[in-house]
Amino acid sequence: MSAINREPLTAPHRTRNDAILALGVAVLAVAIALMGGEGIPPGRLGWTLLLAGHVPLVWRRHRPMVTLLGVVTCVAPYYSLDYNPALPAPALVLALYTVAATGAVRRTLLTGVAVVVSTAIGNGVTNSMGALESLEISGWIVAVLFIGIDVRYYRWYVASIVERADRAERTREEEARYRVAEERLRIARDLHDLLAHSITLIGVQTSVAAHILTADPDRLDRGAVAQALDDIAGTCRTARGELRTTLEVLRAHDTAVGAGAVSGYVSGTEDMRGPLPGIDGLAALAETGRVAGAKVELSVRADGIPPPVGAAAYRIVQEALTNAVRHGGREDLTVRVGLWTADGALRVSVRDDGRGGDAGSGGGMGPPDGRPGFGLVGMRERARSVGGTLDAGPRPTEGFEVTATLPLSREDEVR
Repeated sequence: MSAINREPLTAPHRTRNDAILALGVAVLAVAIALMGGEGIPPGRLGWTLLLAGHVPLVWRRHRPMVTLLGVVTCVAPYYSLDYNPALPAPALVLALYTVAATGAVRRTLLTGVAVVVSTAIGNGVTNSMGALESLEISGWIVAVLFIGIDVRYYRWYVASIVERADRAERTREEEARYRVAEERLRIARDLHDLLAHSITLIGVQTSVAAHILTADPDRLDRGAVAQALDDIAGTCRTARGELRTTLEVLRAHDTAVGAGAVSGYVSGTEDMRGPLPGIDGLAALAETGRVAGAKVELSVRADGIPPPVGAAAYRIVQEALTNAVRHGGREDLTVRVGLWTADGALRVSVRDDGRGGDAGSGGGMGPPDGRPGFGLVGMRERARSVGGTLDAGPRPTEGFEVTATLPLSREDEVR
């Protein structure tokens, strides 16, 4: 089966193997001659023509048509001398089969017609009463040619199956690499949103505590210090819980190898520690902004939001609020957060009246050394993950504004 399935024109060691095959066919012809049969036993000329007719078989897979012509050139005089007709038959059959198994169907049919016609003419000239014999010989020629054609089509069929299997394997590997890269990007976005928000709040709350301690040491407000430290501890607990949830989703992906845990994470379904944040968590998010010293005005006029869209909206608001608090640049900072549904989409708007950031720097979302950060990029990726769009930039008067449109259709969910 391996020899049949292998493409004959590109098979390894084909010249060596064909030489061995030609020798074997020649030995078969000699064995048939020793057993006797019809016709005149070949003499010196007959043996010369017979053995010479087997030599072209050595190159049958390099030049199939040349091989057939070489065999016919040697065998035709052999038959004209009325020697035993069975002796060259294996060589002729092998040459005809090679032409049929390696060439196009049209070439094979033309070759078959030429061989059948020439055989019938030659047999009619040498044996005028051999019409039945000519028909029998033609039948064998046609049978050999059709066997070669069938083998060729079978090889094509096997090669197409192997090619499809290889392509499917490559596609699976590429899809797996794509999913891994996509999931790593998602986790990086979550960690950025979580850590940036929490660290910003901790920094603001620490500054508040330090200010209370140093503003008027003689009239230390212990209650205010304790409250600031409690706020820091609460922020740390919240950040630790969300970080644990994110890491457990990653662990679930590693152990389950695939898609169960990841799809639950991506689609916003419940994971091991509970559901991913959605618009229901915006009130708590706004409260953390107020604790950080900003005046947060929250307006939510939406319900029945799909979990992926809700999670994307939550992260967008979280990042926008974090950057407003971090870069607002004023003590009486006001941040207005609005969510509403319109035209089959969830609209998100976060506006502040601060003085930090501009469109070129990503709204002040970069690190302190001026290098570009990932805040604006992450928010846009959040919007694109559910088929939406996001715009961010400075307002005409003052402050910064982030707006997003997130489609509610199930067709736009993360795949």
